[in-house]
Amino acid sequence: MGWQGRAALGPRAMGRQGWESGWGLIEPHPGSGFPWQDPGRGGLVQSICVSLLKVPLMFGFLYLFVCSLDVLSSAFQLAGGKVAGDIFKDNAILSNPVAGLVVGILVTVLVQSSSTSTSIIVSMVSSGLLEVRSAIPIIMGSNIGTSVTNTIVALMQAGDRSEFKRAFAGATVHDCFNWLSVLVLLPLEVVSGYLHHVTRLVVATFNIRSGKDAPDLLKIITEPFTKLIIQLDKSVITGIATGDESLRNRSLIRVWCAAGGLGAPPNCTSPGHCSGNSMESLHNVTRQKCEHLFTDTPLPDLAVGLVLLAGSLVVLCTCLILLVKLLNSLLKGQVAKAIQKVINTDLPHPFSWLTGYFAMVVGAGMTFVVQSSSVFTSAITPLIGLGVISIERAYPLTLGSNIGTTTTAILAALASPGDKLASSFQIALCHFFFNISGILLWYPLPFTRLPIRMAKALGERTAKYRWFAVLYLIVCFLLLPSLIFGISMAGWRVLVGVGAPFLGLLFFVGLVNALQARSPGRLPKWLQTWDFLPAWMHSLQPLDNLITRAALCCTDRCRSPEGWDEREGAARDKARLGLDNPALSYPEEMPGPALRVGSPRLPPHGATRL
Repeated sequence: MGWQGRAALGPRAMGRQGWESGWGLIEPHPGSGFPWQDPGRGGLVQSICVSLLKVPLMFGFLYLFVCSLDVLSSAFQLAGGKVAGDIFKDNAILSNPVAGLVVGILVTVLVQSSSTSTSIIVSMVSSGLLEVRSAIPIIMGSNIGTSVTNTIVALMQAGDRSEFKRAFAGATVHDCFNWLSVLVLLPLEVVSGYLHHVTRLVVATFNIRSGKDAPDLLKIITEPFTKLIIQLDKSVITGIATGDESLRNRSLIRVWCAAGGLGAPPNCTSPGHCSGNSMESLHNVTRQKCEHLFTDTPLPDLAVGLVLLAGSLVVLCTCLILLVKLLNSLLKGQVAKAIQKVINTDLPHPFSWLTGYFAMVVGAGMTFVVQSSSVFTSAITPLIGLGVISIERAYPLTLGSNIGTTTTAILAALASPGDKLASSFQIALCHFFFNISGILLWYPLPFTRLPIRMAKALGERTAKYRWFAVLYLIVCFLLLPSLIFGISMAGWRVLVGVGAPFLGLLFFVGLVNALQARSPGRLPKWLQTWDFLPAWMHSLQPLDNLITRAALCCTDRCRSPEGWDEREGAARDKARLGLDNPALSYPEEMPGPALRVGSPRLPPHGATRL
């Protein structure tokens, strides 16, 4: 149902269909809108000026937000870039598909840039250090690792539970799509090699020639500012990955920039070499010292990376919080209704089924313009949290973003030299066809759109237990990949022996959860709920109690008078914490003992699911 159809239902019908569940679009405040539409309002000129001032402020904060993402990527590369290069260097590890997948995830998380990790892979394939077949799982892993940025951005909206639920779901729908695609396509690629064969056929069929490099559309705007902060020599990471040991002790921080011209300066005594404070000429080529904050720093790369990491996170959080506040004040009344109608309305019948695919084209185009899927998905995450963009509309936009970032890689591969063009282009096409295959699996039919349902489940869980978002990041992007990597290094037998039962258990739990929700009568009576298991095996509430008690102890509130029941005291402290901070309130947040003497005890929860 499009926006027009939903709007025709009225507020009450909308409440029945999703407003109360928190997943529908947020209905704008009826009393808000353009201030000049109310002639009787005092301070008309002031209201107009304030409203007009908010627009350039919003674009200014958005600019700083994008720049902070660029600096954040540079900080991660300084802190872990050489480690990433060392990981790529071990070809024995990369020949294992599962290990290659994990390496792609970890390296992309370390450098916070799928384009950087992909360029390293392309360089290794071009130089003959890595075969195309071995590089395909690494490409899949880089696709997963790049989705961590917008998940971090979603954490900035944790102050409001309803916003946090939508924002986290909008961010993790990207993760769910990538993980599901890998679970299906990686085994298929290992068994059949379909990506390798299809892309090789495409490269052999078309007479592909070297072209221009990918255009730097967004960097034209952001680089003048970010270059004043830090400039990196990314060829050091690529060189370490390709086995150039001479680059191991070289700093990633760029000191000398592009050539300033030919010929020796007049004050040089020899045309072969001259040096000065800001110029150096070798073989009649003049290089000028770079102008950024860390040009002559004595600090090591790790220290500079940590400084930039802290600073960029502060700027990113500040800009995001201010952006959300500005958007909250701007997207009201008729403005919000107009934007919601444009973004979420389906195409006219009989072309309504094409709406999602049109959104994919928009997402791909916007990602091509900004040359970063992380920037695009991070920019729409606050809008999802505010309810301006629905999860159902954000999903095809995210899928289009996946396609857009591969287009940039294809253009970059076309700029490779002639002898390296075929392998570089084939790897870029593998990235492209992997995402196309994932879309064919998880989008065309409504019942196949599992990432939306999975993301909503994660959003609900995160809204109830906000610490779950941090746990999710640590487990999905660090602990789980590291565990899989360690098991895969023990050999295929160990991997299959451990992985097959685990995947079977996950499938069983998912199937039982689905039956418990939709048709519990088909299950045995003892399996209609998970209450026969210990609480810690089917609920996060015991862990939440520990975390809450630890937080209260940190604020000197864990001391209870003698005679209190321990559970009742914990519930009262938790209730007091919720009253102190209204943002902590959430339905079904505080089950357990009554909060007032004589008041009836809350009814027990229904069937619990894992």
